[in-house]
Amino acid sequence: MTMVDVSAKPEVFREATATGTIKLKPETITLINEGKIAKGDPLYTAKIAGILAAKKCSELVPLCHPLPLTKVEVKAKVSNDTSVEVSALVKTKAQTGVEMEALTAVSVGLLTVWDMTKQYEKDSNGQYPSTAIENIHVVKKIKQV
Repeated sequence: MTMVDVSAKPEVFREATATGTIKLKPETITLINEGKIAKGDPLYTAKIAGILAAKKCSELVPLCHPLPLTKVEVKAKVSNDTSVEVSALVKTKAQTGVEMEALTAVSVGLLTVWDMTKQYEKDSNGQYPSTAIENIHVVKKIKQV
């Protein structure tokens, strides 16, 4: 096993954008919109969590290169009456891309929303039938030589 050798590659500007969603009950979305989540604002907290996750990506993904990130921007918003969307834009000037950092930021942002809202998602059987983290993917990748 080895981490890919990128030492021969030049440092160039790289950017990646990723996004994903978490499906929640309409009642939970209403609580988010009204600022009534007991743990605090899950959208704001997801942004901070996503930024921290992007910075720690190489510690979480075993063969991922540590990169000098020059920008991490995480957005979290209620996208409709049953979904929260988290997106991340990550930039660097390095020898390898930042898709993993963007995907990690989105994933941890969505997990943060889940952690802060799960108490509202249970049904009468203690299950979570409405909740699903979905469609985490890279939207855009840029490499400028």
